[in-house]
Amino acid sequence: MLKTSHTLKAQLRTLYLGNSRRAAAFRYALLAFDVVTIGFFVVSSFMDDGSWMIAADLLIGAVLAVDFAARLIIARNKWQYLVELETLADIIVIFSLLSVAIAGNFAFLRVLRSLRLLRSYHVLREVRQRYAVFVRHEAVIQAIVNLLVFIFVVTAVVYVIQQPINPGIGNYIDALYFTVTTLTTTGFGDITLTGTSGRLLAVIIMVFGVALFLRLAQTIFRPQKVKYTCPDCGLNRHDPDAVHCKHCGRVIMIETEGE
Repeated sequence: MLKTSHTLKAQLRTLYLGNSRRAAAFRYALLAFDVVTIGFFVVSSFMDDGSWMIAADLLIGAVLAVDFAARLIIARNKWQYLVELETLADIIVIFSLLSVAIAGNFAFLRVLRSLRLLRSYHVLREVRQRYAVFVRHEAVIQAIVNLLVFIFVVTAVVYVIQQPINPGIGNYIDALYFTVTTLTTTGFGDITLTGTSGRLLAVIIMVFGVALFLRLAQTIFRPQKVKYTCPDCGLNRHDPDAVHCKHCGRVIMIETEGE
C-alpha cells in the first residue's frame, strides 16, 4: 500500500512538475481547463438555471476536486499549500459546485463561484513562463486581469446582496451595468444601491475601482520598462536600451534581442 502511494505521488509529480512532452501536454490541458471554467462561470452568471447547468457544475466540481487532491498530494508543505489564497478559493468553489446537488443552484453559491477568477493569476504565471510576449507586456496584462477580476467579483456581490431588495437589480446584467458605471465614475443614477450595506459597497467600488482604472491607464501610457535589478542600488525597472542605472549611474548589462 505504501509503495503504491509513493508510486502515485511520483507519477503525479512527473505530470505536474516534469519536463517531458507528456507533462507539458498535461499542463497545457489544465491551463485550457482553467481558462474554460473561468469563462463558463462568467458567462453562466448571466443565464437562467437549468438541469444542464447543474450537471456541468457537478462535472466541473469533480474535475476540480481531483486536481485539488493531486496538487495536495505532491505539495512539499501541505499546510502552506492549504492556506494559500488560490487554494482557499478553489476549496470554496469546489464546495459551491458539488453542493448544488443538495442545496440547489442558489445565488449565494454563484457569488462563491466567482472566486474562481482568482485562478486567473495562476493562469497568468503559467503563460508568462511559456510565451515571451506575455513577459514583455506583463504589467499591462496584470493590470487588465486585476480590473476584470475586481469587476466580476464585485458584480456577483452586488447581485447577491441587492437582487432580493432592490428592484433596479433584476439580473447580473443590471449588477454589471451598475458596477461599471460606478467604478468609471459615470454614475447615470438610474440604478442605485439601497440600504447601508449597499451604500458601503458602492463606496468600495468607487474607491478601489477608480484606483484600478488609474493603475491600468498609467501602465498602458507610461514608457515601457524592463525588469533588471541594479546590483548597487536595487532599482529594478530600466529603459530597454539603458546602459547605466538612472539612480546610481552603475553600468548595467540588460539582455536584449538586438532589435
